[in-house]
Amino acid sequence: MQFSSGFFKRLAILAAIGGMLAISAPAYAQSIIVQGSQRVEAETIRNYFRGSDQARINEAVKDLYATGLFSDVQVSRQGSSIVVRVVENQMVNRVAFEGNSRLKGATLIKEVQSRSRGAYSPATVQADVERLRDIYRRSGRGDVQINPRTVPLPNGTVDIVFAINEGGKTGVRSIDFVGNNAFGSYRLRNLMNTTQMNFMSWFKDSDVYDPDKISGDLERIRRFYLRKGYADFRITGSDARYDEAGKGWIVTITVSEGEPYTVSSVRVDSRLPDVDPELLTRRANIKVGSTYDGDQVEKAVQNITREVARKGYAFASARPQGDRNPASRTIALTFMVEEGPRVYVERIVVRGNTRTRDYVVRREFDIGEGDAYNRVLVDRAEKRLNNLGFFKTVRISNQPGSSPDRVIIVVDVEDKPTGSFGISGGYSTQDGLIAEVSLAEANFMGRGQFARAAVTAGQRTRGIELSFTEPYFMGYRMAAGVDLFYKETRNSRFALYDSTVAGATLRLGLPVTDEISLGFRYSLYSTQLRIPNNASRPFNDCNPLQPGSATFLPADPSVQDPNGNWPTISCVTNGEASLAVKEAALGRWLTSSVGYSLIYNTLDNVRNPTEGLYAELRQDIAGLGGDAKWLRTTGDVRYYYPLFDDVVLMARTQGGHMFSFNSNGLRIIDHFNNGSNIVRGFAPGGMGARDLALGLDRRGAGLGGTKYAGVTAEVQFPIFGLPKEVGLRGALYVDAGTLFGYEGRTDYRGLFGFAAPLAGVACTVQSPVLVNGGGTPYTQSACLNLRDEKLIRVSTGVSLLWASPLGPIRFNYSFVLRKDKNDVEQRFQFTGGGTF
Repeated sequence: MQFSSGFFKRLAILAAIGGMLAISAPAYAQSIIVQGSQRVEAETIRNYFRGSDQARINEAVKDLYATGLFSDVQVSRQGSSIVVRVVENQMVNRVAFEGNSRLKGATLIKEVQSRSRGAYSPATVQADVERLRDIYRRSGRGDVQINPRTVPLPNGTVDIVFAINEGGKTGVRSIDFVGNNAFGSYRLRNLMNTTQMNFMSWFKDSDVYDPDKISGDLERIRRFYLRKGYADFRITGSDARYDEAGKGWIVTITVSEGEPYTVSSVRVDSRLPDVDPELLTRRANIKVGSTYDGDQVEKAVQNITREVARKGYAFASARPQGDRNPASRTIALTFMVEEGPRVYVERIVVRGNTRTRDYVVRREFDIGEGDAYNRVLVDRAEKRLNNLGFFKTVRISNQPGSSPDRVIIVVDVEDKPTGSFGISGGYSTQDGLIAEVSLAEANFMGRGQFARAAVTAGQRTRGIELSFTEPYFMGYRMAAGVDLFYKETRNSRFALYDSTVAGATLRLGLPVTDEISLGFRYSLYSTQLRIPNNASRPFNDCNPLQPGSATFLPADPSVQDPNGNWPTISCVTNGEASLAVKEAALGRWLTSSVGYSLIYNTLDNVRNPTEGLYAELRQDIAGLGGDAKWLRTTGDVRYYYPLFDDVVLMARTQGGHMFSFNSNGLRIIDHFNNGSNIVRGFAPGGMGARDLALGLDRRGAGLGGTKYAGVTAEVQFPIFGLPKEVGLRGALYVDAGTLFGYEGRTDYRGLFGFAAPLAGVACTVQSPVLVNGGGTPYTQSACLNLRDEKLIRVSTGVSLLWASPLGPIRFNYSFVLRKDKNDVEQRFQFTGGGTF
C-alpha cells in the first residue's frame, strides 16, 4: 500500500516530537502501554505522555488528535500503568464526485483538502463540504446539497465520495441602493456587470453572485460619481445576504453622495527650478467652472508628469490636492510638483504569459530598464495592458533591486483566448438577407497583431475581406494595416445594375493624444458595372436594341400617363438604366486615392455611448493614377448627453462635398448616394438628383449628388418593464437634410447609337411614354431629364434598438414631413447582423 508524502511528514514530525519528549521523560513513561497502533510506533505515542497527572494526560490526548492520524484515543489505568488505546485513521484511496455537471471534478478536486493516499479525517471532510458549498454559491448554485460518504476498502483504506445535488440556479435576486438621491437605482445598477435575476436568467450568468465582481462594480460606481463632480462620494457599506426563502442573494449598497462640485481654480505649485507653472497648468487641461471630474484629474497628473520629464526631471511627481468649499460647492485644485526619490528601473520581469510574447507586454511601458522609475507611468502601462484584451488579469508590483536605488517591476499576467469564429446573419432593405462567416485573431501568434478573414454571401451580395494590423509599426506606437476586399452586388429596385468592386487599402494610424488620433490611407480599387438585359431584367434594351430584349410587351394598366391614357410598354417603360449608369458600365474603372482622418473621441463607451463627443473629419483625393480625379471631404459630429436615468440625447450633424478635376465631371458611382443615411424615411437613392427620362418608376432614377448636409436629434430610452439583459431600447428621432449637386455628364449625343450633336442645337429630352397605345415606341432620350433640388427634407420616427445575440439590430419606422415630389420614400427600414 502506498502513502502520501503528507502522511510521512506527519509521521516524521510525530517521531521527532516523541524523540525530544523522550529526552526529558521521567521513568514512569516506561509503564505506558500502547494498544491498537499499526502504522505509528508505540514508542512515539508513549513520548506524548510527560506525566501521570490528569492535566498532562488530557494534553497528550489533545496533541495526538491534532496530528490527524487518529480517529479515537482512549486512556485508562491498570494498576500503576497507563493504557493508551488508539484507533488510527484510515487512508484515503481516492476522492470522487457524483452528480456534478456544472462544475467539473478537475475544478472541485482543487478545492478540497482530502487527498488521495492521505489520512482520512471526518473533520477535514466536513470542512471540504463547506468549501464545495462556497464555490457552488459563487457559481450561482446556492441551493446545492452535498453529502459525503466513505466506501471501505481492504488494507484499511477508503474512498471518499461527495454526492452532489447541484439544484437550481440561485443568483442575485435584488441589488438595492441606500442613500442615493442624485442618481436613481436603475442608473446605478446599469453601471454594474452584476445583474439581477429575471426571466432571462436561464440564458445569462451575469446574475451570479461573485464578491470579486461586486468589488469591481463598486469601483465603477465610485468612478462614475467622481466623474459627475461628487468629490466627497463614499461607499459606506456593501452587504450580501443569502435569502433561503427567495433562493437568491440580496445585495445592499449604501452610499454617501455628498454634493457636486465645480472647479473654482487650477494651479500648479512647482518645487522644480526652471519649470514654468503656467505651462504645467495649461497641460493639466482642466477648465475653471467645469464640473469636477476624477478622470480628468488623473489625466492631468499624467500630462504634468510627462511634461516635467521632458524638461529633464525624470524623478518628479505630481500630487493633486483639492481644497473644497462646501458652501459654494467649489473645489480649488492644486497640483504639487516636486522631485521624488532617485530610483531606477533595474529590470522589468514578465511572468505568466504562456502565449503572448514578452515584448508585447514591455512595449506598453513608457519607461524601460535603466530609466527613472515613475509610478504614474507604471499605472498608465497597467491600464494599457488591461485595454489590450489579451489577458484575464494584469497585476504590476515592485520588488527591491540589487541596491536601495534600484527597483524591479514585476508584471504578472494570465493569457486568455483571443481568437474568434463568427457566423453573422442579418437583413437590410437594400441588400436583403445576408450571412457572413469570419475568423479573427486579436493576438496573432502572440505578437499582438490583428488578423481577420471573412466571407459574405446573401440574396444580392457576396464577397471576401482579408485584414491585418500591426499596432506597433517599426517599433513605434502607430498602427499599420492592410485590407483586401472583393464584393459583388446584384441589382435591386434602387439600382438597375450589378457591380463588382475589388481592391486594397493601406492604413497608418497615429495617436496624437488620448482623445485625438490621426489616420492615413491609400486605396486602390477597380469598379465594374454590368447592366442586366434579359426577359426578367430588361434594363439595357434601348439604343440600340440588345439581343434577347423585351422591347414590346403588353400594355400595363398600372402605368397611366397624365392624360389618363394607357401607354404602350416600350424599352424605356419596362425599366431602363440611366445613361449615367451606362456610361459607368462602359468598362472597368480604376480608382487610386490617398486620404486622412482626424478623429476626436471622448465617448464613454464606443459600442453603447451614453455621454461624450465623437468628431471625425475625412478627406480623400483621387488622381494618383487611375481613372478617377476628385477631392472628397466629409465630416461627422455626434454628441451624447444623459438626460436622466438611462435616457440619452444624441445630437448629430454631418456633411460632405466633392469636387471633380475631370472635364467630363464625376461618374455616377463617385457621387454621394447616401440619402437614407442622412434623412431616414427615404429609400437608398431616394433623394438627391434624379433622371426623370426613364424607368418603371415615373419618379426616375437616382443620381446622387456632390453635396450633402444633415442634422439629427434622437432620444434613446429603456423600455419600461424589460431588463437590460434583453437588450431592447427605444428611440425617437427627427432628421433634416439635403443631397444635391449632380456634376456628371448630361448630354450623351454621339454615344450609345445616338446621332452626333449639331452645332448650336441643345439636347432635348424625349418623353418615353406613348399615349393612346399607338405610334412607334420611343427609345431612350439622348440626354438626362435632370431634376436636382436643394430642398431640405425632414422626417421623424421611432426606432427599436436590439443588442441581440446576432449583433446590433435596428428597426426604424419613419414619417416623412417634407420631401420633393420625385423622392422615393421607404417608411420601414431594418438593418442588423453580427457575430454569434
